[in-house]
Amino acid sequence: MYDVFCSIQGLLKVDFVNTDNNIFRLHYRATMFILVAFSLLLTQKQYFGDPIDCIVEGVNSKIMDTYCWIHSTYTIPSLTGGVVGEEVPHPGIANPSLHGPDDQYEIKHHKYYQWVTLFLYFQAILFYVPRYLWKIWEGGKLEMLMIEMHAPILDDDDVIKERKAMLVDYFVANLHNNNVYAHRFFLCEVLNFINVIGQIYFTDRFLGYEFTTYGTRVLAFSEQEFGTRHDPMDEVFPKVTKCTFHQYGASGTVERHDGLCVLPLNILNEKIYIILWFWFIIVAVISGLGLLYRLATFHPAVRQIVLKTRSRMASMENVETVSRKCQIGDWFILYQLAKNMDPLIYSAFITDLAMRLQENSPADLGQ
Repeated sequence: MYDVFCSIQGLLKVDFVNTDNNIFRLHYRATMFILVAFSLLLTQKQYFGDPIDCIVEGVNSKIMDTYCWIHSTYTIPSLTGGVVGEEVPHPGIANPSLHGPDDQYEIKHHKYYQWVTLFLYFQAILFYVPRYLWKIWEGGKLEMLMIEMHAPILDDDDVIKERKAMLVDYFVANLHNNNVYAHRFFLCEVLNFINVIGQIYFTDRFLGYEFTTYGTRVLAFSEQEFGTRHDPMDEVFPKVTKCTFHQYGASGTVERHDGLCVLPLNILNEKIYIILWFWFIIVAVISGLGLLYRLATFHPAVRQIVLKTRSRMASMENVETVSRKCQIGDWFILYQLAKNMDPLIYSAFITDLAMRLQENSPADLGQ
């Protein structure tokens, strides 16, 4: 199992230049790592055995396993709560004819287990799409601006002063031309939120519209007294199911073989999806709060407060001067630089930038 996680540890590597934020990384790094790890775990037969094992008389067990894996198995949801050993042999498993008319019970077919591994991997790709778009749109701009600006001033004062002067010149020359850059990042944040909400309902449909209420039902089940509890996980992820195989007999008549199939992977699937239920909700809530924060930053006063918190070593007067001259795109560039630059260098940069902005007239600044 250690090999499984080692193979994907690269997904958690820290970038040299941080071009996004913690909420963004929660999607393309943490969530993607979780989904890929779960997908790989489900393929490890040495830990969890065969995905299906069927018991039936008169049919080769390997043929039965393959057939039931391909053509799905089924349970009777209304009998999931039956007393095991008295009313039913396993939750949701019974001969309907012994309990009443055949049409009295609705049969639920289970096909999802064929696709869980691929489905989780596909979800991981979707969580990476906004990150992929942002990498294309960002184009290494911040890394270019950050060359030799992350190290302490004492390393090479002359080089730092030269780079700082170039950065001030670049910023003044491109003042008010950074809004598209910022709006593209904001769009990716919106895409992250839309994606996680969509994934909740996508997963719900994949599991037969059982996912959105899955977590609440499991929580309610855990609070019930033992022996009187009806496990909702047996409905969504049954461990034993039925499968019917038809073949020709010696006389040419069609013979029916009813078999019981054990699904060992559902022990893992039920845990995976309860974790994902909580995780998706947590990510969705945090992303929603992040969007509210992003809306707030469209107000100049909020941007000034945020920039002050990121520029604690700089003069507040200089920060206010710079903030008043900046539009939201310019502010976003300054905020990104503050996260990556050495605080002392950033303080000196803000001081020089404030002096340059005060020297230039509004006409020179493109206002």
